[in-house]
Amino acid sequence: MSQLPAPVLDHVVINVKGELEASVDTYRRLGFALTERGHHSLGTSNHLAIFGENYLELLGYEAGKSTARPDVTQAPLGLTGLVFKTQDSHGLYAALQARGIGVETPAEFFRPVRLPDGTTQDARFRTVRLASELVRNGRTFFCHHFTPEHVWRDEWREHPNGVTDIVGYVIASPNPAVTAALYERVFGPGLLTATGDKPGDESYAFTAGRARVHFVTPIEAAQRFGDVETTQDGSERSVALILRTRSLAQTKATLRENGVPWTTREDGAVLVAAADGFHVALQFVEGDPA
Repeated sequence: MSQLPAPVLDHVVINVKGELEASVDTYRRLGFALTERGHHSLGTSNHLAIFGENYLELLGYEAGKSTARPDVTQAPLGLTGLVFKTQDSHGLYAALQARGIGVETPAEFFRPVRLPDGTTQDARFRTVRLASELVRNGRTFFCHHFTPEHVWRDEWREHPNGVTDIVGYVIASPNPAVTAALYERVFGPGLLTATGDKPGDESYAFTAGRARVHFVTPIEAAQRFGDVETTQDGSERSVALILRTRSLAQTKATLRENGVPWTTREDGAVLVAAADGFHVALQFVEGDPA
């Protein structure tokens, strides 16, 4: 059975439900230049922070509007979507079925986008989601962009905090090996790397384009990112993002100017607690775009 193409992070989803305004205020104060509000044909609304290879999506719904999307209405607030790129959504769907991996029928939808020249065009995509029972407290899916030129535009890539890409997505699980094993089933054996640096430190990661997906215990997550979102039933939870910035000095200046608390880790990274990141811990690291 052939392997799927190597994973590349497309975007991450922060579920904000009916709190679009509050989440937009939070992320603008964090120094992200957000796109104007978009409206999906499925009833949800969003704002995006566009980077070099990937992007961050604040996804929710407006008051008085209905949406038939339990993946939004029934999911917790915070980081709930891990999304990979695909350019062959139907082939991907068939390949996952052939592997015996639960997968939902591909879904196609669109979102009108007002472009800087004043015209409006539809951003169109097809998604392929792993079965909901495989990913608790969120969802993992693939996104096939038919019109990437309406998403990744240079004028939307400049952020006051200097961020150029998401380079880390962190999942806390009581059993990281079991949670991570799903992704080896999807992408093929040899994907995962053990990353624990102490005896008994059960941590794993895999590379997804410019990003790495990390699987750690809740204890390790708390040690690295402070208080993070937790569950009461022992299920996994996406808890943190790691973002590359051109300049940590620029990031600190933006956070300071906007009154956002932050701390500096021993390795120099800047950490914003989940309480100040709309239920998501944010770690900023310095480096040139890859």
